[in-house]
Amino acid sequence: MEDYRNPRPVEENSNIPMITLLVLVALVIALLYVGWQSMSDETTKTEVVLSTAPQSDAMKGQDDADLVTAPSEMPEEDVENEAKKASEKAEIKKKEKEEKKVDEKEKEEPKKKEETAKPEKKATEVAVKGTSFTHTVQSGETFYGIANRYHLSKSALQTLNPDISPEGIKVGITKLNVKVKAIHTVGPGDILRVVAEKYGVSKQLIMTANKKTKDLTERGEKLIIPLP
Repeated sequence: MEDYRNPRPVEENSNIPMITLLVLVALVIALLYVGWQSMSDETTKTEVVLSTAPQSDAMKGQDDADLVTAPSEMPEEDVENEAKKASEKAEIKKKEKEEKKVDEKEKEEPKKKEETAKPEKKATEVAVKGTSFTHTVQSGETFYGIANRYHLSKSALQTLNPDISPEGIKVGITKLNVKVKAIHTVGPGDILRVVAEKYGVSKQLIMTANKKTKDLTERGEKLIIPLP
C-alpha cells in the first residue's frame, strides 16, 4: 500500500551556523584584544608624560635655592687660598706704605740739609766781621792758600770778593779784601806769645798770617792778627 504522506523535508546542514558563530566569536575576541592593546599603550604613554612633567614652582624654588647656596659652601682649601691672598695683599699694601715713607724721608732730608746749611752761612757772616785788610796776590799764592793764611773759610773769602774768580787771580795785580781781627803794632815786650794771649788767638795762627818761621818780632812791626 502506497504511503501517501508527504515526505519529511531534508534538514539543512547544521554545521554552517556553528562555523558562523565561531567566526563571530573570534572577531569579538580579536576586537577585544586590539582594544586592550590600545588601552595599554595609552596608559604607558600617560605614565611617561607624567614622569617627565615639569616640576612645581615649589620644587623649582628649592632647586634654585640649592643652586644659590651651593657655591657658598667653599672647600677648606679654597678658604685657605683666599686667606693667603688676603694676607699677601695686606703685605703688599704695607710695603707700598713703607716705600712711600722712605721716599718722603728722602725728600725731607735735602730740605733739612738746606735748613742746616743756612746757619752755616750766618756763622760765616759772623766770622767775616773784623778789620778790613787788603792783600795783594804774591808769587806762588792761590786763592784758597790766602784763605788758609788768614784763617778764613774759602766761602768767606769768596763772599768778601764776589767779583773775583778763584782761578783768575794774577800775581801783583789782584787785590783781595781780607777780614782780620786786628793789626797790632809791636811795642816793648811784645813777643808773639804775649800778643797771642792779648787777642785770644794762638801764636801759630799769628805766625802763619805773618809768614813767620821764627818766634821773633821787631819794635814798630805791624802784626796781622787773624780771626780765631
